[in-house]
Amino acid sequence: MTNSIAKLGSLVDGLQRFLLVALNIDAVLGETSLAKRKKMLQKVVTTGVDLNSVYDQTLQRIRGQKGDRSRLGVEVLMWVSHSRRPLLIDELRHALAVEIQSTDLNPENIRPQDTVLRSCLGLVVVDKEASTVRLIHYTLQEYLRHPGVLPGAHNALALTCLAYLNYDQVKSLPAVGPPSLQGMPFLEYSSLYWGNHAKEELSDGAKSLALKLLKLYDNHISATLLFRLERGSQYRLGAVSLFTGLHCASYFGIVEVVKELIETKGCDINQGDCLGFTPLVWAAGWGNEGVVRLILARDDAILDQPGNYGETPLSQASLHGHEGVVGLLLGRHDFSPNSQDGAGQRSLWWACFTGQEEMVRFLLARDDVNPNEPDRCRRTPLWLASFCGHEGAVRLLLARGDVNPNEADNCGQTPLSQASFRGHDGVVRLLLARDDINPDRPGNYGQGSEWSAEDWTELASQVESQV
Repeated sequence: MTNSIAKLGSLVDGLQRFLLVALNIDAVLGETSLAKRKKMLQKVVTTGVDLNSVYDQTLQRIRGQKGDRSRLGVEVLMWVSHSRRPLLIDELRHALAVEIQSTDLNPENIRPQDTVLRSCLGLVVVDKEASTVRLIHYTLQEYLRHPGVLPGAHNALALTCLAYLNYDQVKSLPAVGPPSLQGMPFLEYSSLYWGNHAKEELSDGAKSLALKLLKLYDNHISATLLFRLERGSQYRLGAVSLFTGLHCASYFGIVEVVKELIETKGCDINQGDCLGFTPLVWAAGWGNEGVVRLILARDDAILDQPGNYGETPLSQASLHGHEGVVGLLLGRHDFSPNSQDGAGQRSLWWACFTGQEEMVRFLLARDDVNPNEPDRCRRTPLWLASFCGHEGAVRLLLARGDVNPNEADNCGQTPLSQASFRGHDGVVRLLLARDDINPDRPGNYGQGSEWSAEDWTELASQVESQV
């Protein structure tokens, strides 16, 4: 393994040297006179040129191209370096064809693949297997994302996505049923990620286009695509029509847009979507503190309105480990860390379910949290963390003196029986290290564990040697 890693490291070093040589040659050839080329060659030979310097010069050459190639080359680099996922070449070609002020996409603006790639002077290539566009080296990604190299990139990408989603031909697509992306390869990316770019940078133009889209969002094809991404393909958009623009903006966490929508007459801040999720539930579940703070300040907001299966803002924030949002919610008298959601679970229960150690630590530090509080099936936070095999959460719970490690659920199953039954050996060792653990207690169905007495004895001796 060590030799393989060393060989891989040598290969990477070799590729980097090759890249540096190639770009240095390009830098020399990029000079327009023989004298300047000799001067650049002497500089390369005597002192060498670091990658950032070479990238600077190559970017200058791209910007110095004639006609539309200059703008095209910069836009390609902008998309490839700042997109939220790798783009297919056809997605990129259609994105580059978008005109912000137009009402529809002009097919004549879609450039050939070779034209797109040549505009970048070799800095961008197409992966043959995945058909995705990528930069020639990871160091170029770091360079292009450095502040000041491509200023306003996220805003430019947001504008492009929003202009495309506001095109007449996109708005005319049916919002019900499985979406068809035939002939519209840029539709999925623009629907799923426009908000990520807008959250990073939001100009007045992008805000205006966002509001234009979101005010008609519950009948827009992009709502289908976004909702299906988050909630699964089993949802068809007969029900998703309740997923409004305010839900969408809260999901992305774009505070300025949420504020504008809330202040719009007829916009219901407490409306549940087809899952019963309010905008606050979406914002809390995705850790968007700015939106949560904005909604909490409203007198007309119903803060503890549950979803169809009992999900609350507090349970969703705890489930996903958003400590800042949990702190904001618990700062209100409306919320208690021991309050149950519709399924009978509490904040600590959800944090233990997902193994969110920082959230578990945060909640256990509060005086008003009961670490033994069970759900409706008598499953305690320790039971759940043991069941799921989250050693960090188990360790934090056991560090307290008031946690009962033998507390059984309604079926008589203890944290130890569940950890052993599911093969979580690390959790079993932590539990057996306790003097007050009862390893022989069976469940109501006689399945204390699937281990034999000899297995228990051997493991107990191992634990003793490690504690």
